[in-house]
Amino acid sequence: MNDLLGRLRGLLLDTGYTIDGVRERLGDVAATALSREETVPALRATAEGDPLATLIRLWWLGVPVEARRVPTALPVEELAAAGLVAVEDGRVTSAVHLQPWDAADAADAGGYVVSDRKVRPGDPALRPDHVVGAGGASANLAQLASRRPVGRALDLGTGCGVQVLHLAGRAEEITATDVNPRALELARISWALSGITGVDARLGSLFDPVEDDRFDLVVSNPPFVISPAGRFTYRESGFHADDFCRDLVRRAPRHLAPGGTCHLLANWLHVDGEDWRDRVGGWLTGTGCDGWVVQRDVQDPAEYVELWLRDAAEQGTARHRELYDDWLGWFEAANVTGIGFGWITLKDSGSLDPVVRVEEYGGPVELPVGGHVDEVLGAIATAHRLSDAELLGSRLVVAEGVLEERIGPPGAEDPARIVLRQSGGLRRRAVVGTVEAALAGACDGDYPLDPLLAAIAELTGEDHDDLRAKAPAALRPLIAEGFFHISTG
Repeated sequence: MNDLLGRLRGLLLDTGYTIDGVRERLGDVAATALSREETVPALRATAEGDPLATLIRLWWLGVPVEARRVPTALPVEELAAAGLVAVEDGRVTSAVHLQPWDAADAADAGGYVVSDRKVRPGDPALRPDHVVGAGGASANLAQLASRRPVGRALDLGTGCGVQVLHLAGRAEEITATDVNPRALELARISWALSGITGVDARLGSLFDPVEDDRFDLVVSNPPFVISPAGRFTYRESGFHADDFCRDLVRRAPRHLAPGGTCHLLANWLHVDGEDWRDRVGGWLTGTGCDGWVVQRDVQDPAEYVELWLRDAAEQGTARHRELYDDWLGWFEAANVTGIGFGWITLKDSGSLDPVVRVEEYGGPVELPVGGHVDEVLGAIATAHRLSDAELLGSRLVVAEGVLEERIGPPGAEDPARIVLRQSGGLRRRAVVGTVEAALAGACDGDYPLDPLLAAIAELTGEDHDDLRAKAPAALRPLIAEGFFHISTG
């Protein structure tokens, strides 16, 4: 099998079946339509039947191709024996979805992800152990994970194996787990086609397969979908409500090595009369880890149900109305007003005073988030742990890329609002007062904060003691959000 997959990889690369090759061959219109699951433009763009067009039709679009058009180097009979294609009446049909994947950490020139065929309206119902391909959530998690080189990494719930492609360039050892045997089978094919070897694949739920192990980095795109019944292994755990994500968060710290980090995607409920921040923050309380939770999106129950019925191509089917109604009724009985989606990061900082930040932030960010996630966690911890006296004695530096915006009527002497804006990183915005704005212009690490406040008081006529008393509360959020950092030079 490894020899077969090695030859197939070589053919894919030689033919140009890569992210760049497919994009160029399809053109912008067809490629963009595919992102909406519309295949007609791509079928038109590949109608000529050249080798690359044939591979796109076979592996990505999932349509039968005439055997005579298949590249002669493609080992059709061996692939059929391995269950990857079927041959009938002079036509070859793929049994799986094989897509190139843009992973800079994949070996050599290209990464590939193998999953079950994409389901589209009118297709047969999904099998319970369906293995979904890589998509937006996979890319989100890969962008979130820390870029630090690590010794041991764990991909919990590997699915088609896509996160391993991103871990391969920076982890010395990789373990991947899944509760679905078929997922591990297809993941191994993904890794082989991507030139990745040595992955320790284990079968089991949650952390059961790695009960005695600790890791420097844990990533997970788990089955977080909240539904009344666990019908599909790839998206639903069978746990009640959002208990699966809660348990995942609570169990993760015991599998982190000192200084280790866990990144995962999750859904959580918004329940009438309850603050979602308290709900999710409560998952992290008592873990002993620093934590950062970011809610990126919220959907009302109807939107959420429609999303996941579309995901399984169940819109328009005979059971659509029944499934929709039962799901909404289940949410209504639990007083659910919305479902949040976002990131959760845990870090074993070794502190006896762990800090957890829970926030809502849906704005655009500089990718990859993992390129500065360690700085974010450090800033949150620093803002929390500095005493008022330590903060007043510290030398602040305005972060690189922070810009100031003054907003007000034309010709006005004083602005109605002053905004600090980050041009990189999380690209946050913060409305500040004149004192914080003055500090942003003056803080270069040369002087402690207290003398700067004294100078501002002298220039503005404000009371120095009053500024000293108010400064820590005003500056902590700006330090936690990365507008200022503490100079160590």
